This record gives sequence, C-alpha cells and structure tokens, in this order.
Amino acid sequence: MRPTQSRGKRPSGRDRLLALGHEFAKFGTVGGLGIFVNLGVFNVCRGATGLPVVRCSVIATVVAITFNYLGLRYFTYRDRDKTRRSREVLLFAAFSGIGLVIENGVLYTATYGFGWRGPLLGNLFKFLGIGTATLFRFWSYRAWVFRALPGGGRYGSRHGDPSNSASNPAAYQPETTAPPP
Repeated sequence: MRPTQSRGKRPSGRDRLLALGHEFAKFGTVGGLGIFVNLGVFNVCRGATGLPVVRCSVIATVVAITFNYLGLRYFTYRDRDKTRRSREVLLFAAFSGIGLVIENGVLYTATYGFGWRGPLLGNLFKFLGIGTATLFRFWSYRAWVFRALPGGGRYGSRHGDPSNSASNPAAYQPETTAPPP
C-alpha cells in the first residue's frame, strides 16, 4: 500500500448520503426561517402599501435573500471556503437573482396570466414560487457559491482529496525530503 492511500478511505455512499441530508437539513432550517421573513415582509408590504402584488413580492424576496445569505454563510456553510468572499457574494447575488425571477414568475403568471388574485391565492402562489426556486438555489449555492474545501468536511470532498497525488500532483510524498506543503 502506498503511503498516500493510508490517510483514509473514500467515504461510502451511505456516508455521503448522510452528509448531504445533514447539509440539506441545515439549508432547510435557514430556508424555513427565510420563508417566514419572505412571507412576512410580503404580507406587511401588501397591507401597508398600495403597491402591486408582484412588486411587494420582489421587495420581500430581496429582504429574504439578504437574511438567507447571512444564515447560509455563517450557519449552513460556515466550514466552506472563505478566501474569495467577493466572488461568493457576486455568485450568490447572481443565482439569487435567477431564483427571484423563478419565484416571482410563478406569482406573476398566476396573478396576471390566469387572473388568480386575492390574499390567499397570492400567498399560495408565492409559497409555490419559493419552493420551486429553492430547488434551484440549493443546487446552485452548493455547487457554485459555497464551494467545499479540498479534503475538508466530515465525509471528505467531491472536489479533490489533497492526499491523492492523482488529484493533486503537489501532494506530500513521505519518501521525499521536502516538508509537507
């Protein structure tokens, strides 16, 4: 056995599935709180202003995006790469913008396309839009925004194992006299 193979075995499919479930639960916790923020701001805006329903929804979504970024960065993905924060914020804003269009597109289509109006229907289609956009956001945030550190995390990483010389040609080889990188 080569020394680089003794550092640990690759996590099993079960372990990776458990890690994904744990990550999804944390994402869901932040997202669940974000839904309350989103729907709360949406309903306050609708009741306190004379703004059209979709405009109130966009305002609520922007407030929830800000809340969610803080929750995701400092709770769900606190162990992820923090070295390129401006890139992270830019990607988060871009993917959140796409999510905003998905979320509010559902509400817009229901309200103006089908004529389904009223507070109950507005909240129902706002909620359906949030759910649809959440699937996209989960995928995009974990794949592009909050990148895993190589070899980091409890169950390893899909982005490369630093002890594997095939994925990292500069990996430490004990038979050399050079210190580890």
